Amino acid sequence: MAEKWVHRADLAEAAINDRHASKLWGLPRTNLAVVAWPPTSQESFFFRWNYWWQAHYLDCQLDAYSRRATKARRNRIKATVKSMRIRNGGPLTKNRYYDDKAWLALAFGRIDALPKLSKPKVSAALEEDLLEGIDGLTGVLPWRKGETFYNVPSNGPAAIMMARTGRLEQARTIVDWILNTLTNDDHLIMDGLRLRMHGPEIVRDIHPYCQGVTMGACLEIGLALRKRAGLGENQDISGFDDAIRADDSMPYITAIRSLVEAIATHMANYQGVIDWDTGEGDGGMFKGILARYLADVALRLPGDSPHSKATRKLAKRLVMASAESVWHHRLEVDGLPVFGTEWSKDARLPHNYGLGPRSLAEAAGVIRIDERDLSVQLSGWMLMEAAARLEKAGEAG
Repeated sequence: MAEKWVHRADLAEAAINDRHASKLWGLPRTNLAVVAWPPTSQESFFFRWNYWWQAHYLDCQLDAYSRRATKARRNRIKATVKSMRIRNGGPLTKNRYYDDKAWLALAFGRIDALPKLSKPKVSAALEEDLLEGIDGLTGVLPWRKGETFYNVPSNGPAAIMMARTGRLEQARTIVDWILNTLTNDDHLIMDGLRLRMHGPEIVRDIHPYCQGVTMGACLEIGLALRKRAGLGENQDISGFDDAIRADDSMPYITAIRSLVEAIATHMANYQGVIDWDTGEGDGGMFKGILARYLADVALRLPGDSPHSKATRKLAKRLVMASAESVWHHRLEVDGLPVFGTEWSKDARLPHNYGLGPRSLAEAAGVIRIDERDLSVQLSGWMLMEAAARLEKAGEAG
């Protein structure tokens, strides 16, 4: 079927727009995504503020707009940016969490490159806020202001932003720290490092999105270094007199290869489906973020060696196998998909019995329907967009 995944990405977008998109407090020309469906009254009123979920909601809208720029999508994007500022209660730099701001900076960085969209005025201030947050002792970002926990969720997206905006050496400092400090024996990236009174303590938790942003940062750095050496993205470097300069990119290319292989070995099942349990809440977004950057690797990793070509093929397989599985296991409500939090199991029907923030059964700890959460559905949308990118580029096969 022609453009099968583009159609499925459109349906994922429509599901979010139908169930989650809402005016902020009834204000005209506003739009945010309600954090759960079916929502409680508090959720409908945006009583809870999920800054980084809205940043990914914006990023998914940009995915759809980059596929097909329409007036309706453009207006929704503008309304979302406006609404985030209103709901934040001040400038978007007003946030203690550097990971939240890094995600939004990445979304804002994409806006200016798309037709008929202008980068928000706060974009430069947001980037400067992140740069000013770098710790003088470690050379990397803490998780939040006043914190001595330095993690990949803050530093990964910040490094991607820095590499894209020409701050290449700062991006390299951060990524070198991640690779040298937080790579475990399985070649996966651990969560972070906490400074204690007795010394540094590694937080060894493994999350899919830590792998994703590390790959994304390595890719941006590697491509920037190749460009600086006068090489194209897929140009063969064998026999070049300036091979030493070109080799500056190789540690980052090699790290990508290692990460993709480790993800396939430890985070995916034998069919290639990403099968890491992340649950609901913030975790609901983790696999979708990984899929976004796997698609980037499949499309943009320089294919100038058999090893890199094999890595591109494996990254593509992980995305497409996961997308097929999630689509196969979806539910449909009014013709629109509900995606499961576990990508190799059937989605469950979300519910809200109107008994407060949780149902009676949930409050008693009997059941929790993860599929209610916006994060889980955004993750599915990200996955559909990743598959659509590969399809449109002729990579899906």
